[in-house]
Amino acid sequence: MPATQSNKAKIAKRVVEVLDYFDHEHQTATVMDIVRRYGRPQSSTSELLSSLVELGLLYKDLETRSYTLTPRAAILGSLAQPDFVRDGRLNRLVDRLAEQTHVSVGIFGVVGLESQIFCWHNGEPPLKSSNPKGIFGGMQEHLTNTAAGLLLLSTIEKSRREGMIRRLNAEASDENKFDYREMVEKVERARDCGFAIGRMGYGSIADCCAVLIPGNGETRPLALGLVYEPGESANPEEFIAMLRDAVRECETSTYDEGEIFSAAA
Repeated sequence: MPATQSNKAKIAKRVVEVLDYFDHEHQTATVMDIVRRYGRPQSSTSELLSSLVELGLLYKDLETRSYTLTPRAAILGSLAQPDFVRDGRLNRLVDRLAEQTHVSVGIFGVVGLESQIFCWHNGEPPLKSSNPKGIFGGMQEHLTNTAAGLLLLSTIEKSRREGMIRRLNAEASDENKFDYREMVEKVERARDCGFAIGRMGYGSIADCCAVLIPGNGETRPLALGLVYEPGESANPEEFIAMLRDAVRECETSTYDEGEIFSAAA
C-alpha cells in the first residue's frame, strides 16, 4: 500500500476512535484521554481533535480544554438507519436493560470476519478484562470466538457462512482453533434457536446471552447481548426472555408525536 493511502487509512481510523470514545461513561474527553485509550501521539491527537471541532463534530470547552460531541456527530448517518436506530429507541433499550439488570449490555455487528462492539454499556461493577483499558465500543473479535458472533454468523447464507468458518479456523491462533464440523453445528443451533449463550470474548472470561435485532436486513445483522461475570446470580433463560421482550417492544413502539408536540407547547 502506498504511503499516502496508508496515512489516509490511519487518519480515518483515528477519527472513528475519537467518536467511539464517547459513551455512557465518557461524556467528555481530553487530548490525554484519547492518547491513553488508543496509544496515539499527543501532538497529532491534539491536531485531530482541533480538526473535528472545525468540522462541527466536536465542541471544545475553552476553560477545561475538554471535548464533547455535537448534535451533528449524532445525526450524521443516522437518517439512513432503520427507525429504531434513527429515533433513539435502540439506545433507550440499552439504557433500560443496563438499569434493570445491572450487568453489561452490548450491541454487536459484523465487520468482515469480526464481531464488533457497536455500542457498549458497562454494568455495575464494570466487566473485568485482560485488556487494562477494559471493554469498550469498537473492539473486534473473530466471529467464532464469541456467542454474539456465532449468532451473527448464523444469519449469513449457508454456503458463504461455511466458507467464512473455514477461513476463520485457518486464521485462528493455536488456542482458538476448532473442529470445523462442531463449529458448523454450533452455528446452526444458534440459527434454529434464534439466540446464543456462551463466552463473551474480547479479552473477558464473562458469559453472554444474545438475541438478534430484527429490521436491519439479513446482510447487516445486529445482536443484542447481556454480559455477566461467571458466578454472578444470572439466569440465562430469564435473560433470553428479557432480551426477546425488549427487542419486541423496541421493534413495535414508536414516538407519540401528539404527546411530543403538546409537551413542547
